[in-house]
Amino acid sequence: MAHEHESDVEDDFVEVEFIEDIYVTDIGLTWLASRWEVLEEFYREHFPSRAVAPGPVRVWLMLAESSADQFDRSKAAQLGQDIQRLLRSPLSDETIRTVWLAATHGILDPGEHGMTARTWLQRIEEAWLARVHQDDPAFVPPPPQPVVDEELRRTVIQVIHTVAEPLGLASETPPYGLPVTGLVPALERVVTEACADLGYRLFLRAVKAYFVPVPADGDTYGKFVALGERFGYPYWVVREGLNDRTD
Repeated sequence: MAHEHESDVEDDFVEVEFIEDIYVTDIGLTWLASRWEVLEEFYREHFPSRAVAPGPVRVWLMLAESSADQFDRSKAAQLGQDIQRLLRSPLSDETIRTVWLAATHGILDPGEHGMTARTWLQRIEEAWLARVHQDDPAFVPPPPQPVVDEELRRTVIQVIHTVAEPLGLASETPPYGLPVTGLVPALERVVTEACADLGYRLFLRAVKAYFVPVPADGDTYGKFVALGERFGYPYWVVREGLNDRTD
């Protein structure tokens, strides 16, 4: 059921309210997706000899596990929240695969490893939860609280449309990684069929992955920031990594 009042939207964030933290540049599933940028560093730190390095699936699951050490409990729980928001939605597997691929610059395709996108999300959740249970065996993930407010959904889609053409082109013709087709419609479906909050963060992650320009001296940048503030994101979740040059 859609929320009718903005106060109800605010209530949705009670369980995941974040203390302002200059080190928080993303949260939940989109934080995990952002790890494609530090894969080389992760390999060097954990597997100095590539001869003994595990395959990419295991490495990504290790990254999911690391969220329990990177964040406090409320932020770490956002990963499970995001996954359930997608798994409990009517979204097609192809839609989920598309937004995941774009958020990771086409680096890891679940299909190339014999998995559907939903199976991949389930494996991420299992790895994360197993790590959390090492510290707290009694921990039970809270039920997902997708943001389904219609006005917020419309606002997110309006912001997506401000850079839809360059984002679609960049994702279809990347300099590396798998090309991603149909990204903008897939993001819109996440917003309207799953969660406006997660849809916006997946959009942000794709814009950053493909370095789509969002000039800081223009109206579009202001809309990006204002929407992040409405969702209650930590300061750098929108701003960090955005191609906001003014030259």
